[in-house]
Amino acid sequence: MTSYTFSQKVFTPVPPEKGSFPLDHEGACKLLMIKYMRCLIENKNENMMCRTIAKDYLGCRMDNDLMAREEWANLGFSDEVKET
Repeated sequence: MTSYTFSQKVFTPVPPEKGSFPLDHEGACKLLMIKYMRCLIENKNENMMCRTIAKDYLGCRMDNDLMAREEWANLGFSDEVKET
């Protein structure tokens, strides 16, 4: 016997806005990830204190084809983009 509650909403999975990006199975960026996580712990999860490490980590992912290449401004680093 199957019971169904009419008030329940049906969950429909939605893909991420920019698509999925692969896991780092080879560990190409693992040290930077650990460094970033350690920085967050040491700074009580204040990610502003770890922005340079986050930028290095994202750069590593882009360099190793673990995510699509993006402009830094699109990744939240617009304040670091110098005007030409």
